[in-house]
Amino acid sequence: MRQAGKYSGFMMSGGISGRTGPHSLPLARIKKIMKKSGEDVKMISGEAPIVFSKACELFIEELTRRSWATTMQGKRRTLHKDDVASAVVATDIFDFLVSLVSETASHSEDVTEPEEMEKLGSS
Repeated sequence: MRQAGKYSGFMMSGGISGRTGPHSLPLARIKKIMKKSGEDVKMISGEAPIVFSKACELFIEELTRRSWATTMQGKRRTLHKDDVASAVVATDIFDFLVSLVSETASHSEDVTEPEEMEKLGSS
Protein backbone atom coordinates (compact mmCIF):
# COMPACT_ATOMS: atom_id res chain seq x y z
CA MET A 1 0.00 0.00 0.00
CA ARG A 2 1.21 3.47 -0.85
CA GLN A 3 2.25 5.82 1.92
CA ALA A 4 0.70 9.24 2.16
CA GLY A 5 2.84 11.92 0.54
CA LYS A 6 3.19 15.57 1.40
CA TYR A 7 0.24 16.49 -0.84
CA SER A 8 -2.14 13.80 0.36
CA GLY A 9 -3.91 16.09 2.85
CA PHE A 10 -5.37 18.40 0.23
CA MET A 11 -8.48 16.26 -0.17
CA MET A 12 -9.30 16.56 3.51
CA SER A 13 -8.50 20.26 3.70
CA GLY A 14 -11.15 21.28 1.20
CA GLY A 15 -8.91 21.17 -1.86
CA ILE A 16 -11.36 19.20 -4.00
CA SER A 17 -14.48 19.15 -1.88
CA GLY A 18 -16.97 19.29 -4.72
CA ARG A 19 -17.74 22.50 -6.54
CA THR A 20 -17.33 24.77 -3.55
CA GLY A 21 -14.32 26.93 -2.90
CA PRO A 22 -12.24 29.15 -5.14
CA HIS A 23 -10.26 27.62 -7.97
CA SER A 24 -7.13 29.34 -9.18
CA LEU A 25 -7.37 27.88 -12.66
CA PRO A 26 -10.43 28.15 -14.91
CA LEU A 27 -12.31 24.86 -14.84
CA ALA A 28 -13.89 25.40 -18.27
CA ARG A 29 -10.44 25.78 -19.83
CA ILE A 30 -9.22 22.61 -18.09
CA LYS A 31 -12.26 20.71 -19.37
CA LYS A 32 -11.62 21.98 -22.91
CA ILE A 33 -7.98 20.79 -22.74
CA MET A 34 -9.12 17.42 -21.41
CA LYS A 35 -11.57 17.00 -24.30
CA LYS A 36 -8.86 17.89 -26.84
CA SER A 37 -6.57 15.18 -25.42
CA GLY A 38 -8.09 12.47 -27.58
CA GLU A 39 -11.02 11.41 -29.70
CA ASP A 40 -12.02 8.81 -27.12
CA VAL A 41 -12.61 11.44 -24.42
CA LYS A 42 -16.25 12.42 -24.76
CA MET A 43 -17.75 12.83 -21.31
CA ILE A 44 -16.01 14.39 -18.31
CA SER A 45 -17.57 14.51 -14.86
CA GLY A 46 -17.81 17.78 -12.99
CA GLU A 47 -15.30 16.66 -10.37
CA ALA A 48 -12.52 15.67 -12.79
CA PRO A 49 -11.54 19.25 -13.79
CA ILE A 50 -11.45 20.18 -10.09
CA VAL A 51 -8.93 17.41 -9.43
CA PHE A 52 -6.90 18.47 -12.48
CA SER A 53 -7.00 22.08 -11.27
CA LYS A 54 -5.54 21.09 -7.92
CA ALA A 55 -2.95 18.86 -9.62
CA CYS A 56 -1.90 21.76 -11.85
CA GLU A 57 -1.61 24.06 -8.83
CA LEU A 58 0.61 21.54 -7.04
CA PHE A 59 2.73 21.06 -10.17
CA ILE A 60 3.22 24.81 -10.59
CA GLU A 61 4.10 25.21 -6.90
CA GLU A 62 6.70 22.43 -7.03
CA LEU A 63 8.30 23.67 -10.24
CA THR A 64 8.34 27.21 -8.87
CA ARG A 65 10.03 26.10 -5.62
CA ARG A 66 12.75 24.29 -7.53
CA SER A 67 13.16 27.20 -9.96
CA TRP A 68 13.36 29.66 -7.08
CA ALA A 69 16.18 27.63 -5.52
CA THR A 70 18.12 28.13 -8.77
CA THR A 71 17.35 31.84 -8.64
CA MET A 72 18.66 32.10 -5.09
CA GLN A 73 21.83 30.18 -6.01
CA GLY A 74 22.44 32.87 -8.60
CA LYS A 75 21.99 35.50 -5.86
CA ARG A 76 19.09 37.09 -7.70
CA ARG A 77 15.57 37.98 -6.65
CA THR A 78 13.82 37.60 -10.00
CA LEU A 79 12.93 34.19 -11.39
CA HIS A 80 13.83 33.84 -15.08
CA LYS A 81 12.92 31.24 -17.67
CA ASP A 82 16.50 29.94 -17.47
CA ASP A 83 15.88 29.16 -13.79
CA VAL A 84 12.83 27.11 -14.77
CA ALA A 85 14.86 25.34 -17.47
CA SER A 86 17.61 24.55 -14.94
CA ALA A 87 15.08 23.16 -12.49
CA VAL A 88 13.53 20.98 -15.19
CA VAL A 89 16.90 19.60 -16.31
CA ALA A 90 18.02 18.96 -12.71
CA THR A 91 14.85 17.12 -11.64
CA ASP A 92 14.05 13.61 -12.89
CA ILE A 93 10.30 13.97 -12.42
CA PHE A 94 10.30 16.86 -14.92
CA ASP A 95 12.06 14.87 -17.67
CA PHE A 96 8.95 15.11 -19.84
CA LEU A 97 9.58 18.88 -20.07
CA VAL A 98 13.27 18.74 -21.07
CA SER A 99 12.56 18.97 -24.81
CA LEU A 100 10.21 21.90 -24.18
CA VAL A 101 12.75 23.95 -22.24
CA SER A 102 15.54 23.11 -24.68
CA GLU A 103 13.32 24.30 -27.57
CA THR A 104 12.50 27.48 -25.65
CA ALA A 105 16.18 28.10 -24.97
CA SER A 106 17.11 27.62 -28.63
CA HIS A 107 14.30 29.96 -29.77
CA SER A 108 15.30 32.63 -27.28
CA GLU A 109 18.86 32.60 -28.62
CA ASP A 110 17.54 33.36 -32.12
CA VAL A 111 15.31 36.22 -30.99
CA THR A 112 16.82 39.53 -29.90
CA GLU A 113 15.17 40.97 -26.79
CA PRO A 114 13.51 44.44 -27.09
CA GLU A 115 16.02 45.96 -24.64
CA GLU A 116 18.89 44.70 -26.76
CA MET A 117 17.24 46.16 -29.88
CA GLU A 118 17.06 49.56 -28.17
CA LYS A 119 20.74 49.36 -27.20
CA LEU A 120 21.69 48.45 -30.76
CA GLY A 121 19.57 51.29 -32.13
CA SER A 122 21.06 53.94 -29.81
CA SER A 123 24.70 52.94 -30.54
